[in-house]
Formats: sequence, C-alpha cells, structure tokens
Amino acid sequence: MEQFRSPQRQSSIGILVLFFDTLRQYFRALWPILVVWFFKYNHGEFLYVVLGIVLIVVLVGVVAYLKYINFTFYLDPDKEEFIIHEGIWNKTRTTIQLHKIQQVNITQSLVQRLIGVYALNVDTAGSSDKEGHIKAISHELALELKSKLLHNERKKLAITPDSNEHTSNQAEPNHPFISISFLSLVKMGITSNYVRSFSLLLLFFFTIIDYADKLLNVNLWENEGIENYVDTQRLVRSIFVIVLILFGIVIALNLSRMIIKYFDYKITRQKGSLLLSFGLLNTKSTIIKPEKVQITSVSQNYFQKKMDILQLKIKQAAHNEKEERKTGIEIPGCNQQEKEAIFNLLFQKIPQKGFRLKPNYRKLGFAVFLTIVLPLLGYFFFRNNIPTFNKQYDYIAGIYVIFVGLVQYFKFRNSRLFIHDDFIILQSGAWDISHEIIEPSKIQAITTSQLFWHKSIDVGSLILHTAGGNIAFQLGNFTTIKSYVNLWLYELERSDSNWM
Repeated sequence: MEQFRSPQRQSSIGILVLFFDTLRQYFRALWPILVVWFFKYNHGEFLYVVLGIVLIVVLVGVVAYLKYINFTFYLDPDKEEFIIHEGIWNKTRTTIQLHKIQQVNITQSLVQRLIGVYALNVDTAGSSDKEGHIKAISHELALELKSKLLHNERKKLAITPDSNEHTSNQAEPNHPFISISFLSLVKMGITSNYVRSFSLLLLFFFTIIDYADKLLNVNLWENEGIENYVDTQRLVRSIFVIVLILFGIVIALNLSRMIIKYFDYKITRQKGSLLLSFGLLNTKSTIIKPEKVQITSVSQNYFQKKMDILQLKIKQAAHNEKEERKTGIEIPGCNQQEKEAIFNLLFQKIPQKGFRLKPNYRKLGFAVFLTIVLPLLGYFFFRNNIPTFNKQYDYIAGIYVIFVGLVQYFKFRNSRLFIHDDFIILQSGAWDISHEIIEPSKIQAITTSQLFWHKSIDVGSLILHTAGGNIAFQLGNFTTIKSYVNLWLYELERSDSNWM
C-alpha cells in the first residue's frame, strides 16, 4: 500500500477525457438553446458564432484542467480507508471503508481507448451511486489500485478454516478458466429478449405511423383508406412480409447488442473471486466476491437448452430497484459445465433443489381472471355498445385468449419453490425458465401474508428480502411456509455471514 499512501492525481493525458466529459455535460445542459439558435441562425453573425465556440472550448478546457488539478486519491492503511478529494469551488472529500467495498470495476470507453487510459469505479453495498470514480489512470495503476482496494478480501481468506485456507492460498491461474465464445454469443443473440426488443420496435413503428398520419393528413388505419390502395389478398401478404421484417430486425438488434456488449467475455479466478472482463466498444472489468453475492439467477428456454447454452445473472447488494437493474451482472452463453464451475466458486458446491412447494390452483385462476376475463369483458362491452365497432376482429380476441391462456398455464406449471438446508430456489417463467438461487444466510427480512378468505384453505404468500432484491412466492401451503420461516429466522440469529 506504500505506493498509494500519498495523494495522487490522474494521468496527465486524462485531461482530454475530462475535457470531453465536461463538454458532454455542457451540451446536455445547453442543447435547447443550441436548437433554438440553429433555427434562427443568421449568416451575418458568423464571426460571433466562431468567437462563441472558441470561448466555450477555452472555458471547458479551463474547467477540465481545474478538475484534474483538484482531484486526488490515496489510501489510509491505518484506518483502512480509500479517500478521494475533488471539486473546483465546492471541495468534496469522499471516504470509503475498504471492508464495505462490493465491486471495483475497470472500464474503458471509446474516448478512453483512443487516449490510452482507463476508468475505475468503486461501488459499496446499499448505495444508489458509485462512491469513487476515477476517470483517467493507466491500466497498470488501475489493476494495482484494485488489488489494494480489495485487500480486505485476502485478509478474510487468511482466517478461514484450514480446509478452505489451503484451497484459497493455492496459486490460481492468471489465465481465464471460462471464455464465452463468439458462437455462444450468436446463439444467445438469436434466442433471447424477443419480447423486449419486439415491444420497443412495435412502439417505434406505431410512433412513425402516427407522425405519418399527421404529416400526410391521411388515416392509414381506416378501412376505406386501405382499400383504396391495396386489395385484401395483397394486404395479407404485406402484413406477413412486415411481420417477417420485424422479426428479422428483432433478431438483428438482439444479436448486435449481445456481441457489442459482451464480446470477448472472459472469467478468471483471482484470489477466491471472479474477475469478469468483456466489451467491444466499451470494455469493462469487474470483480465478484462470492460472499457478497445475494441472488444468482439461471435462465434458459427450450432452444437454448437444445444448444446447451444459458444465461447467468448475479445480483449483489443494491440501494433500490433501479440500482438493482444496473448492478446485475450477466454472464451469457455459458454451458452446463461452465455453470457448474461458477457455482463451485460462488457456493463451493452445486445448489440442490430439496423440498418442492407448489402454488395452489387459485393462483392460476386469479391470473386468468386478470389477464383474460377482465380484458374480454372490456372488449365485448365496446363491441356491443359502439355501433361503428368492427366485429370482424373477433378472431383476434380468440387468438389472444389462446395465447395468454397458454402463457398463464405454463407460468403456473413452472412456479415452484425448492427448499434445501443450504439453498432456496425459486423457479418461474413460461418460456424462459428462471431459477433464482439464494442462501438462507443472505436473507435480511421475511414477509408472510394471508388473506382472510384463504385461511380456511391454508394458503398464503411469502417474500424473502435480500440486499440484492426480493424473492416472492404466492399462494403456497401456509403451514409449510410458516415452519420454514421459523427455521430461517432461527438460522439467521445464529449466522455470522459476512455478506456486507
């Protein structure tokens, strides 16, 4: 730690990173003014425009330089703290205790890659923002600083039992033990995220149609308007072609996102933790500590099962739901063997399912009532009370009932809670079957609920609260749920888990 005892500045060439970052912030704040100026631009004011641009560039340069001069960081080994000083007018001192550090991420944007520097982000449990953010340091310095920041992890390993100590102190290879191939990313890209991508694409499509209607002053959705341009047979063929095109675009979007975000995905063992590095344009390197993992999710659909690929998602402590989505770490394209290797490092064993708890059939009935019965009542109300309502679209309602009914049936069929002495596994999903895994020692709080009309049939609901999110199971046998809740609460009182 001697190297970081005294305050240090970022790389001098990093002033360019600070310059572009400051310029981006100014642009976000001033873009409405720039838009107004663009439409009212007068060619006779060219000289003033040039002077204004020069003035802005100089101002941004001065601000970037002052940010560079006033930004220092160092380690206090006596108090085991990482300290950052920053600010131009308002000076800020950020103190981070080493034992509370959850993640240290090394990232590199396109600008940073061109300049040849890296960013280092420090994240602790329960915070909505990154506490420490260094925007421009060399890769060697970033790796060394990350190692020092996670020094508390090595001290923890030194006091583990002999059996674990021997394993932890063994020399670990510095080469990746898992590399996600390009072919695996392609498989994941063409078999995942259909609903989200299609929904966004459909929203974009209807937005464009709406703008076209307003600009052309023609309602393309009216029957008369359509019949004036194409006959029924041609219309059916056109709709079929549009659906194929939309499906192709969805596949292309998923594939592009998967390759750009997760290209060259490598997982390396590092002092008992997982070091993940990935990215094509913006590279990212992050460490996962096994004891700080809250929820581990495994997701797989039918096609992915046939291709022997799956997606892992690891959730650590988060401040809120928004932060939870941001801090979730995805490992796409693993096969069964690679999944077991990751589980062995995270849990020192393969999670077992144990006792199976199924929901009551009323869960399916209530879901059908909300998603089928109520929409159908609304549909037939408008159908029978609005004279201009076109009844030829009744077949769409039939397709909706069949599709949603199948989705709700498979969701109910796959809804299970598996309880083992060492693990709790929630299974859910209709197409993408997800298994969310937690250890009982990671539970922060437990909520049980039972509606008064459910008492006679002995069903109720359970919510397990963790620092990485909640796991909810509805309408299971309430007597069984309460017996396990009492056991988990007893184990929590005895546990000395170091997940924070």
